[in-house]
Amino acid sequence: MHPSALENGRLFFQTYVHQACHVLEIGAQDVNGSLRQLAPPGCDYVGLDFVEGPGVDVVLEDPYTLPFADCSADVVVSSSCFEHVEFFWLMFNEVLRVLKPAGLFYLNAPSNGDYHRYPVDCWRFYPDAAMALLHWGQRSGYRPALLESFTTYQRLDVWNDSVAVFVRDEAQAHVHPARMLGRVGRYMNGRLLGCDGILCPQTASEDGQKLAHLTGHAKPRE
Repeated sequence: MHPSALENGRLFFQTYVHQACHVLEIGAQDVNGSLRQLAPPGCDYVGLDFVEGPGVDVVLEDPYTLPFADCSADVVVSSSCFEHVEFFWLMFNEVLRVLKPAGLFYLNAPSNGDYHRYPVDCWRFYPDAAMALLHWGQRSGYRPALLESFTTYQRLDVWNDSVAVFVRDEAQAHVHPARMLGRVGRYMNGRLLGCDGILCPQTASEDGQKLAHLTGHAKPRE
């Protein structure tokens, strides 16, 4: 996990999770760091992955079937994983299934970066990806709400992270009033529940902006 992903995860736990609870992490293998170290003390923390390794408590036989009962988890987190999941929308539905009504799903996935296979590398997440997942969950019969989403600027490394936080049942959104966007500093293309439009809109990627600056173009060429 790259450094900025760890920092985003730290901010998520500081913002949303203030006491011990039942946490599931999808993609939990400790590769240069893990979200487990950021959770509050005393959490019932279960690390899930597709292979054995450090930080992995349960190896998933089927990545689209989580071995947990309906409405059993308080928090599900996944960082630097969904880009490697071929059918990530199916996994999203499984996350919604196992979450309690007020349960949270924290997603961090890259919106740029090199091809890196663990064991495959299929996707990058643009600013509308979180809304697409929200609509997919609704179409599948759930009632999730997107509490917030945004894309980070590069810091500590070369990655722009796409971050999203969902609550399983929109009727429980009031249980979680705090937002990462109030604390993250610089970001682009943010969304907040209850706010229309996009906050800090930016059409060009940060890499594109840097390229335009180096080449003298007013904006990146398409």
